[in-house]
Amino acid sequence: MKKTSTLLLAATLAAAAGPAAGAYPDRPIRMIVGFAAGGPTDVIARVLAQEMTRSLGHPVVVENKAGANSLIATREVAAAAADGYTVLFASLSHNVNWLLLGAKAGYDPLKDFAPVSNAASLPMVAVTAYQSPIQSMKQLIEQARAKPDTISYGSAGNGGSAHLAGAMLSTMAKARMIHVPFRGNGPALTEVMAGRVSFMFYPIIGVAANVQEKRLKVLAVGTPQAGAEFPGVPSMADVGFPDFQDTAPWVGLLAPAGTPRPVVQKLNQSMVEALRQPEVQKRLKELGAEVIGDTPEAFGTFLVQDQKRWAEVIKAAGITAE
Repeated sequence: MKKTSTLLLAATLAAAAGPAAGAYPDRPIRMIVGFAAGGPTDVIARVLAQEMTRSLGHPVVVENKAGANSLIATREVAAAAADGYTVLFASLSHNVNWLLLGAKAGYDPLKDFAPVSNAASLPMVAVTAYQSPIQSMKQLIEQARAKPDTISYGSAGNGGSAHLAGAMLSTMAKARMIHVPFRGNGPALTEVMAGRVSFMFYPIIGVAANVQEKRLKVLAVGTPQAGAEFPGVPSMADVGFPDFQDTAPWVGLLAPAGTPRPVVQKLNQSMVEALRQPEVQKRLKELGAEVIGDTPEAFGTFLVQDQKRWAEVIKAAGITAE
């Protein structure tokens, strides 16, 4: 009887402590993505999920819960059991939604989640129509300062990455520009190419083909240094806007708050190992992404800084949820 009681007590204590690293996982893991299939966030999630399935020994299954700029997915994971079997592949909207909506967001981006790893960033480039009279970022800024509200910038919608990048430029340059939101990056880029919108910040992927076909020209790249993709095009730092790469949309893995430390560490190890694989790095480079793969602590610090940065931009630019 005493031996049975001891075993029961040990089992109870083990259950209370949560799953151990050695026992986790023992079933499939759901990786929730808040955007539709086929977009950059979804594609990167699927590339990593496939590699993580191999290292973890159980399927990592990507589920798309699109809608409300990832709010539906984020709320679901925030309310999920903190056992490592439901995780969120998040993006820049994670902090921004909360900053714009407050309590209406239905979650706290820092308190309700355990950071696992920042996977990658997706730098953007400033583009204008090929036939545009604007020849450089310097010229664009000079015109915006001299003639307020004559320069417009497009975006995929209010509070999205292109909107925030444009607002940040407007704030840093102390120049009034007009934001023109669209329902997606595609329609916004079409209007830029037609010359009806002055410029926009757009993900690097897909830009080169439009440049070669003389539909777009690149004014600056949002990376710390100019790159080989666009010879002769300066970086935003080169034209007087250092640290502009911080506007790049990021994608990373989060678990519900309270997920046991050994589980978070195992997920982190699996993701970092996946990001080190040559085939994964090649695929992400094709998407225009820059691989990160950091520790839970580093990702947590980044999220705090990311929230502070966008809070300042949103306040300075007067950005609202509508």
